[in-house]
Amino acid sequence: MYFQTLLKPDGRNLILYSRQPIAAGIIAPSPSNDPVQANPHLRWHPLRGEWVAYASHRQGRTFMPPPEYNPLAPTKDPQFPTELPQGNYDIAVFPNRFPSLTPSAADAPSTIVETLPANGACEVVVFTQDPEASLSSLPLDHLELLFQVWSDRTRAISEHPQIQYVLPFENKGVEVGVTLHHPHGQIYAYPFVPPVPARLGECQLDYYQQHQQGLLQGLIQNEISDQQRVLYQDEWAIAFVPVCARYPYEVWIAPIKPVATFMDLTAEQRSSLAKALKTVTLKYDGLWNRPFPYLMAWFQAPLDGQPHPEWHLHAEFYPPYRTSDRLKYLAGTELAAGMFANDALPEAKAKELQAVTVELEQVVPV
Repeated sequence: MYFQTLLKPDGRNLILYSRQPIAAGIIAPSPSNDPVQANPHLRWHPLRGEWVAYASHRQGRTFMPPPEYNPLAPTKDPQFPTELPQGNYDIAVFPNRFPSLTPSAADAPSTIVETLPANGACEVVVFTQDPEASLSSLPLDHLELLFQVWSDRTRAISEHPQIQYVLPFENKGVEVGVTLHHPHGQIYAYPFVPPVPARLGECQLDYYQQHQQGLLQGLIQNEISDQQRVLYQDEWAIAFVPVCARYPYEVWIAPIKPVATFMDLTAEQRSSLAKALKTVTLKYDGLWNRPFPYLMAWFQAPLDGQPHPEWHLHAEFYPPYRTSDRLKYLAGTELAAGMFANDALPEAKAKELQAVTVELEQVVPV
């Protein structure tokens, strides 16, 4: 992996990553030269026992721009700069101009509930310079680089003492609220462990203390033995529709041998996870021969300086589509009660995905 760190005119860093050496002399652009003035804060929700972030400045963020004003594409005209420069690199990372969490947050307002500065980080990860690409179309070594980027950013962000959890994710498609169509994801870093990964951690720790084995590790072995819902499997990684799927077409990706964070992955695991990731996204797009919307979230162990043998790094995909090509949105029982009701059996949806033939690497004629 090659990388280069540049400074934008507004004071934000831009980190370029590549599979090949990056030429010197690249100048980092920015849509605005004004420093980011965000000062988000947190308020405690006493009935739910969780923090809520408030970032009113985000109402001014870029929303559904036309293709000619794509802020995530490389700059073509210096008079109209974007977030990215021209140059020979594959992936770019920079702080969001409209963050919900920022390291510089301070002086939270006083209210009738407890408040704190929203000290964290929100980074944008641009997967490729090509605005028409997607994870399913990228070469495998490009996807391997992405896993290295997630590892490098986890390491760098973890150096901030206030950060306790790092969550990489991708929203794909207007159906899940995407406002910029250029292929990209985000990394949120929190000064606490958010409710969902906190609950995942509690369940995994309880199981590990009872069985001296990882909870997801055991589930994966059962999925391998059952073979009904497996979409991809090799020596190092697996992708499957979980037996307990809450969404139709929900898929999990994980290394077969548990690791706690991206930083713990071996080269072999990264290579296999890239194949699993490409297989899943190709199968999604192949279901109805069009781009398939989803939320992809990667769950890793907290960054508290403690060992976490109970944790198992993995991704969970939440697609909004359901039976008969209708959209599935969260409704009363999911939003109000937190109990999901799935209209389709995981085995049935796994069979649909298993039937989609994919080719991981296209052979280019010479």
